[in-house]
Amino acid sequence: MKTISFSDARNNLKSVLDSVVDNADTTIITRRDSEDAVVMSLEYYNSLMETIYYAHQQMPNI
Repeated sequence: MKTISFSDARNNLKSVLDSVVDNADTTIITRRDSEDAVVMSLEYYNSLMETIYYAHQQMPNI
């Protein structure tokens, strides 16, 4: 997992997006006066959602 400032992410958006897609990783974007955000590939996001779905099926009261 990488961390990058909002300004650097804005200036290097293509490389940030390429990195999360190519490396199946996440990048945290820090913002000075707001909460931070996370960027991840759609494949990684879908995998997380599938994991949560199956975990919920095993423990439905969560």
